[in-house]
Amino acid sequence: MARLSREDRQIALGRVQAGQSPSAIARHFHVSQSTISRLWVRFQATGSVADLPRAGRPRATTAAHDRFLRLRHLRNRFLSASSSVQALPGPHRLSDQTVRNRLHEAGLRARRPHRGAVLTRRHRQNRVQWGNQHLRWTVRNHWRHVWFSDESYFLLQRHDGRRRVYRRVNERYAPNCVDEAPVHGGGGVMVWGAINTAGRSTLVHVQGRITAQRYVEEILRPHALPLLADQDAIFQQDNARPHTARLTTQFLTDHHVQVLPWPSMSPDMNPIEHLWDELDRRVRRREEAPANHRDLLQALQEEWDTIPQQDIRHLIQSMPRRCRAVVAAQGSHTPY
Repeated sequence: MARLSREDRQIALGRVQAGQSPSAIARHFHVSQSTISRLWVRFQATGSVADLPRAGRPRATTAAHDRFLRLRHLRNRFLSASSSVQALPGPHRLSDQTVRNRLHEAGLRARRPHRGAVLTRRHRQNRVQWGNQHLRWTVRNHWRHVWFSDESYFLLQRHDGRRRVYRRVNERYAPNCVDEAPVHGGGGVMVWGAINTAGRSTLVHVQGRITAQRYVEEILRPHALPLLADQDAIFQQDNARPHTARLTTQFLTDHHVQVLPWPSMSPDMNPIEHLWDELDRRVRRREEAPANHRDLLQALQEEWDTIPQQDIRHLIQSMPRRCRAVVAAQGSHTPY
């Protein structure tokens, strides 16, 4: 819970005297309603908003210190507590934990940051423009005709720090408690897939470096074109070089494929990205982990076929919300 400074207490007291409700004042200062009520009771009893004398260790920071720490970390969210200890002006003997405690009081806690694509001003403008152009698209009349496609690379062994082991004290280096990993992750496999409200493509194994020629001959011609036989079908792909090459665009034009324009650096707009995450989780949940690339590819293809179509339909039904989110974020990152 945030701690009110002396100035904020006086402002809150003035609002109470003006007749504003304690709940509204509490929402404004991001504190509990009981905090405002206790502040009013204390003022009526003592005529002051200062803290009452209390036992225990005196507070190591002043109100100015607290304000400095709060503003410093609001201006740069990636600063460490130790760097703020060194930057704090004046003589002091603060520890890193004291800085963390003050930040906690201000509602700031260290969290793992969201990893997003690098968005330039032009990227944001294009994303907003694309979102506005498709704000009126509905699932029934538009999005259900779109085939969303993408490639994804799956590692044979991924160590992202999320895996946990149950062990006793002093068992950290026990053989059955060590998560052994190859130096470079053991490699992986790349696959291509496409989804629609009515179905999905086969999961295609992409070997080696993908070029425009290979993209046309190994993916579009044998796998994508049969899905796009319906005259209302729309094909979605990102702006990777093989997708935007002259050979690819000419092939799609010759076969009268309607392509959905797509803004650069916008994986959060593509619902298939969430399906890749679900596919990876399904493979990781298997009791027997894939031992080699062939096992990994087989596991991916088996899990791909078992994902309920309702889950895919639910992802595509989120497209109107994605468009509204990117417009509301002014082209910046969205929760998707």
